[in-house]
Amino acid sequence: MPTTTIDFSALTQPMPDSEVDAWKAKAKASGATWATWQAGSIIAVVFVVPIALFLIFGALGMGSILASLASSGDAARTIVPLLIVLGVIALIAFAVISGVGTFGKRWATWARMDKFATANGLIFSPMDPNPGYPGAIFQLGDTRQAVDHVRRDVAEGGRFIDFGNYRYTTGSGKNRSTRTWGFLAFHLDRKLPNMVLDSKANNGFFGSNLPASFDKSQILSLEGDFDQYFTLYCPKEYERDALYVFTPDLMALLIDEAAPFDVEIIDDWMFVYSTVALVTGDASMYARLFRIIDTVGAKTLTQTDRYVDERVGNFAANYVAPQGARLKRRVSLASVIIFVIVGGFWVWGVFGDIFGR
Repeated sequence: MPTTTIDFSALTQPMPDSEVDAWKAKAKASGATWATWQAGSIIAVVFVVPIALFLIFGALGMGSILASLASSGDAARTIVPLLIVLGVIALIAFAVISGVGTFGKRWATWARMDKFATANGLIFSPMDPNPGYPGAIFQLGDTRQAVDHVRRDVAEGGRFIDFGNYRYTTGSGKNRSTRTWGFLAFHLDRKLPNMVLDSKANNGFFGSNLPASFDKSQILSLEGDFDQYFTLYCPKEYERDALYVFTPDLMALLIDEAAPFDVEIIDDWMFVYSTVALVTGDASMYARLFRIIDTVGAKTLTQTDRYVDERVGNFAANYVAPQGARLKRRVSLASVIIFVIVGGFWVWGVFGDIFGR
């Protein structure tokens, strides 16, 4: 695979407001959901918030406060609540102005990203629902979205890649939360056993930061100092297949270029995961992703272009047996601790009196 030549000038040079306005008008005219949603959000901020303020004033009895201030000799009792209300007004006004400004910056960023993508034969999209990738992070929660991402249209030539951010929500009601990952998706030629490289650089207090926990019996130790950077999981009885893929030269590239990230190989995909969302328009980050593509991705391709699962024994089938297609999962330590704590509070609440609460 040839080294990718990338023109980053659209991300590093000023972009005239006229170009931003033209791109914005084109996006809205396309009828894209994200474009009309942004416009609707601004309308809501600018017009709905003042109406809500009016209702707040009514609830606080603003008229009574002003009348009392005018007629009462005890001004201190009325000035304090008035100042509180005025403070609330100032905060909400600041939020309105900042919100509109933020939306404006987003349009400029998107226009710049689209120009960058076009210059490099890529496609930029601010938002696409439910990307159908098989990787571990893409199977969680709901309201799944690929946001601010760039992909290559294989119809135009070249290998499919996709990078940007992936967002999903979990929980319900007041416990509902949103999680965002940075990702790189790289399409391979051959289907491979499910293997995960859990980076030790981004682990948390409870160990792995990955949203899925894998049975530790599937850990395979590799030579040299590779185990200092990654924990490799591969399906049982596929250890020889993993050694076939992760040769010393590929391991060296992974350490040099991808040590801060988690890497997953599943089916005919290689995914690189970042626990921190990628900063949209960050030329240095994108340059690093393209280095990963040109080094780790290219080496993985050449190393696996003749791979065949010996349990299948048919190269043309391009198929991995079920026992190797997916890693076995386990319950994470963090989940166990949370379950124990929540269960303890529940038991104490129900049976506390019996235990002499």
